Amino acid sequence: MKNSLLLILLSCTIQVHAQKRPRELGIKIGVMPTGQFNAITDVRGVKVGQVTLVEGKDIRTGVTAILPRDGNLFQQKVSAAIYIGNGFGKLAGYSQVEELGTLETPIVLTNTLSVPTVADALIDWTINQKGNENVRPVNPVVGETNDGYLNDIRGRHVKKEHVLQALTQAKTGAVEEGNVGAGTGTVCFNFKGGIGTASRKLPEKLGGYTVGALAQTNFGGILKVNGVPVGEELGKYAFKESLDKSSDGSCMMIIATDAPLDARNLKRLAKRAIMGMAETGGIASNGSGDYVIAFSTAYQIPHETTQGTSSVTLLHNDYVSPLFMATIEATNEAIINSLFMAKTSEGTQGCTVEELPKEKVLQIMRKYGRLK
Repeated sequence: MKNSLLLILLSCTIQVHAQKRPRELGIKIGVMPTGQFNAITDVRGVKVGQVTLVEGKDIRTGVTAILPRDGNLFQQKVSAAIYIGNGFGKLAGYSQVEELGTLETPIVLTNTLSVPTVADALIDWTINQKGNENVRPVNPVVGETNDGYLNDIRGRHVKKEHVLQALTQAKTGAVEEGNVGAGTGTVCFNFKGGIGTASRKLPEKLGGYTVGALAQTNFGGILKVNGVPVGEELGKYAFKESLDKSSDGSCMMIIATDAPLDARNLKRLAKRAIMGMAETGGIASNGSGDYVIAFSTAYQIPHETTQGTSSVTLLHNDYVSPLFMATIEATNEAIINSLFMAKTSEGTQGCTVEELPKEKVLQIMRKYGRLK
């Protein structure tokens, strides 16, 4: 009877832990304070919409849309930059953002073979907005990771209506994490990955700016949680015994801030997100597409203007360093959040990916004195 009761209590404990983010379990990553929701939506105006597709045992995919602000983004663009950590991926829209330093559509994440469909939907979304009746070119920005282990990716189950639904339903506030949206079928460090998000709020003396990160995690390496070698302790990591492809995959990282940065400093910010990924043990392997898209909501750039010049207040280089640190911390925590919030998933062809064993992880954190 006692043994049965113990098993029931243990099961309940694991269930509760499965629903909690690392901070709720005593794992505090970094030193900077978070925003209200500890999410990319802590940057005022940023919205996230997600559509999750789960059907039978074959469909495990979806879309995650990030909207920098309300209104017609094509007519009033935001400054943006993209940094490529490792280019084994299919990011659409890179060259124009690189050339002009602006973002004119929302960012949508999905699976590899659905990029064209999502791009088409983003074009529909843009040209059908009021004020865009005469628009001819559109630069849709679409990121991806390959969810083909759990998802029937060749079936291309993401349709235009799913993308439009995610865009229409996008909202501020708390963001759902784990097996949702574009993270429904992903795998991270040989455990179930997914969507994760986090934020950092700078003190007023450092500008009071907010940095938010959102990650679609589908990569590998040797998992570290707050500096603790969790993957090594669990005996589950890349290249343990032989050359393998467990570290392949991809990671899409979206960085938003309300700090007044131009494209040059946004690219510098984006580079630091890769450092946050590295702190989790990611190695940006040969087969991994690791991209960072960073944007600022501080000011708008008109699509057309009669003024030959513009005047924008920008943050001085010497004042950008705190934002670098905030980006590293937020990206690190967003990735770890995706693992803690994900659940075991069985997918196509009988493939199953187990969730991160939270109880074992907490025991390891205690062992290293990193659990508060």
